[in-house]
Amino acid sequence: MPLTLAQPAHSELVIKKSRFIGCVQAVPDRAAAQAVVAQLRLEHPAATHVCWAFLAGGQSAANDDGEPGGTAGRPMLEVLRRQDLEGVLATVVRYFGGVKLGAGGLVRAYTDAVAQALLTATKVPVQKMLSLRCAVPYAMEGMVRRELQQAGAALGDVGHGDDVEFEFSIAETQAPALVARLNESGQGLLRWLD
Repeated sequence: MPLTLAQPAHSELVIKKSRFIGCVQAVPDRAAAQAVVAQLRLEHPAATHVCWAFLAGGQSAANDDGEPGGTAGRPMLEVLRRQDLEGVLATVVRYFGGVKLGAGGLVRAYTDAVAQALLTATKVPVQKMLSLRCAVPYAMEGMVRRELQQAGAALGDVGHGDDVEFEFSIAETQAPALVARLNESGQGLLRWLD
């Protein structure tokens, strides 16, 4: 069963005066991963390299960011794959210390930075989410909000037209119980939308 990370985990290594700041964190897709990398570049303007590897939804990507080809991103990606991770971004910010490490040294440094961060990370099983939509009369809006909150559903858009339309997502395993509770509480007035 694939795993993801409960929260970001960090590491920091100093190898021959170069500083490697590693981070592993859950991300839903490539766009979110690229946003994190862009933010790191803003936070570390003096860094020599911001290398990254991403694995989610059957997609993978790796970027050496100017390091010799295959010495940073690809080895970082392999660390993620060996851990059976899904929806995870690994980043390593490098501040060059003036001593060249060679290809083997770079591979070790980048894989160690990711591996050290993963040692402190809390891994949790990936939960498949289900997106649902429903509509209720205005008088039932509070009831639906309470049920969604109690079930731990993530509330999306709420539209106020003739009725109140809710978009939400919930773990696939918890959806049947929530749907049953909403149907019962809705007293026949709740409609499910496509």
